[in-house]
Amino acid sequence: MGAVEQHAAGIGALADPIRRRLYLFVCSQPAAVSRDQAADAVGVARHQAKFHLDKLEAEGLLETDYARLSGRSGPGAGRTSKLYRRARHDIAVSLPDRAYELAGHLMADAIAESAASGAPVLETLHRLAARRGRELGDAALATGHPPTTAPAALDLAARILGEHGYEPRPDGDRVVLANCPFHALAQAQRRLVCQMNEALIRGVAGVLEPHCPRVGLEPEPDRCCVVLRPYAASSGSE
Repeated sequence: MGAVEQHAAGIGALADPIRRRLYLFVCSQPAAVSRDQAADAVGVARHQAKFHLDKLEAEGLLETDYARLSGRSGPGAGRTSKLYRRARHDIAVSLPDRAYELAGHLMADAIAESAASGAPVLETLHRLAARRGRELGDAALATGHPPTTAPAALDLAARILGEHGYEPRPDGDRVVLANCPFHALAQAQRRLVCQMNEALIRGVAGVLEPHCPRVGLEPEPDRCCVVLRPYAASSGSE
C-alpha cells in the first residue's frame, strides 16, 4: 500500500463519529490514556472503546504502550494496561499530490547554507535540489538495472517522477508532467519554484547514464513547467 492509500485509510477511519471523538480525546490529553479513561470521557462502553481505539491504532493514527496505571512495580502492583497516544508521524493527503514540505526543506537548507558560506542563495538552492533529484534517481537504480536505451531511460525517469506526484504523460516526442507538486508556491513565485523544480528533475535525469533524458522548461497552463525528451546523441543530454 502506498503512502496516499495508507494516509487515506487512516483519515477515513475518523469518519465514524465515536472513533473521531475517541481520537480527539486521546489527542487532547498530556499523557497516554487507558481504554477505561477514553470510554468514560466519551460516554461509551469499554468494549466499544477498545474496538475503536484498536482500529485507530491499526490505521496508524494512534500508538500504544503498556504500563501499570498505579505507577508501582513488583508483586501487588496490578496488571499492565494498554495506553493510547497520538501517533508521532504526520498524516496528510493531498489530491493532486503536493510536496510543499520538500520545497520548504530545500529552501530552508539553501538559506541556512548560503548564510553560513556566503554562496548565492539561488545557486545553493539549485545545487541542493539537483542533489535531491540524484538521490531519487539513485534509489530507483539501486532496485533495478540501468537503462540501456534512450526510451528506457525516459520511461524510468517518468516512473520515478510519477512516484513523486508529477503525473507524467507521453505527448508526442516528449513527456509532460501533468501535476506540479509545488503548485501553490509556483503561483506565487513562478521563476523561483520552476528553476528549483528543473534542477531537481535534472538531478533525476542526470543519473540515468548513458542515456540521460533531456530536461527543459516549457511552461504551459495547468501543468508542471518541465518537460523531458529522450537522449539524442547528436545534441547531447543538455
